[in-house]
Amino acid sequence: MTQIKRALEPWLYLLAPLALLIAFFLAPMGMAFYISMLDYGHSIFAPSFIGLGNYQLLLHNPHFWQVLWNTLLFMLAVVPAMVVIPILLSLIINHQLKGITLFRALIYLPVVVSLVVAGIAWKWLYASDGLINYLLSLLDLPKVGWLVSPDIALLAIALMVVWKGVGYYMMMYLASLQNISQELYEAAQVDGANWLEKHWFITLPQLRPAMAMVALISTIGGLKVFTEIYVMTKGGPIGSTETFVYYIYDQAFGNLNLGIASAAGFLLMLVILVLSLLNIKFFYLKAENEALNA
Repeated sequence: MTQIKRALEPWLYLLAPLALLIAFFLAPMGMAFYISMLDYGHSIFAPSFIGLGNYQLLLHNPHFWQVLWNTLLFMLAVVPAMVVIPILLSLIINHQLKGITLFRALIYLPVVVSLVVAGIAWKWLYASDGLINYLLSLLDLPKVGWLVSPDIALLAIALMVVWKGVGYYMMMYLASLQNISQELYEAAQVDGANWLEKHWFITLPQLRPAMAMVALISTIGGLKVFTEIYVMTKGGPIGSTETFVYYIYDQAFGNLNLGIASAAGFLLMLVILVLSLLNIKFFYLKAENEALNA
């Protein structure tokens, strides 16, 4: 009897988190997959079962591929900036300079600002008579339709997202920088390495795990971008800023096509799940290599 209790004891500890996992992840995921196999085109109250028909409609829908392209362009604009710019900022604030505390606070301040507030503020900045166009007029430059031009609206939103996120990733890099042994820099200086060579051959290799983490998190964030799009452009002009999650929202609450929305959401979940598993695998291998080298 004692052996049975010992065998069941770990499962009793796992019972509560397992129940939460089922209630808040597995069950909703199963329900979303079931809804994705229903056709709500005729009636939202009496949908018909069509199997994988919604997935076939998505893959043959040019609008869906345009949304994917917009999302890819957004990530190509955001992810490299999120990886590189915070490194430069972290190198600056890693030194005890005069006024560095205020500089750190100003860089991190956008992180704590609400996305809605930031979106409204940047929408005002991008307005035809906003601050940015006013500054351009002082330089005798023509006004730019930041959020009304299909060619640059997505990049304008990407700039706001980078502005808001660099402070968060800067702190991640800063934590990694402070773990680098100063003896490496001292040895490089003895060998005659200049500032650029020290950071190229020492800092960047040491920051590779953090860079991979930042790239992965910012990629997932780029896939899930919604609030900025909703507040600033609502997918316009002419769908040039409509991204994956906004497409799901529009299909679900704009067109009341819950089947298509659930199918798109399930595909997005699979992509994020694969990226998350790659993240876990990467850090598992990193920890294993560190244990072997210790």
